[in-house]
Amino acid sequence: MNDLHIRAAEPADLDAVLAFWRIAAEGTSISDDRDGVDRLVARDPQALLLAERDGQLAGTVIAGFDGWRCGLYRLAVHPEHRRQGIGSALLAAAEERFARLGGRRADAMVLDRNELAHRTWQAAGYGSQPEWSRWVKSLPADSA
Repeated sequence: MNDLHIRAAEPADLDAVLAFWRIAAEGTSISDDRDGVDRLVARDPQALLLAERDGQLAGTVIAGFDGWRCGLYRLAVHPEHRRQGIGSALLAAAEERFARLGGRRADAMVLDRNELAHRTWQAAGYGSQPEWSRWVKSLPADSA
C-alpha cells in the first residue's frame, strides 16, 4: 500500500475529520464535536491518526493512551476505500504507538450491532469480552 500515508491529525484537519465520521463511522458520541476533538488533539497531539490516499482522507483511528490503558476509538474507513488494508494499517500504527508508550493491552469500543466492525476487529486479532459491560454517565457541561 505504497500510496497510503498515516499521520497524526493537526488542528486544521478537525472539521474534515468530523465530516468524514458522518460518512464513514457508525454511531456518534457526546464528544464527536469540534470542542471534543479539539480537546483530544490538544491533550494528546499524536492520538488521532489519519490515513490519506492521494491527498484524501481515507481512514481514522483514535489511539489514546492515558499511561495505564490503551484505548481505540473511531476506527473508520471511507466506504469507497474499504477492504484495501487501510483499517489494518491504521491499527498497526496505533499498536506501534502503544508499544512505544509502554502500553500492554489495547481495548476497542465497538457497537454491538456493528457486525462489519466485529469481523474487522476479529480479523485483527481482537476478541470480545462478553463478561464486561460498559457503564456510562454524561457529565454536565463546564459552566466556567
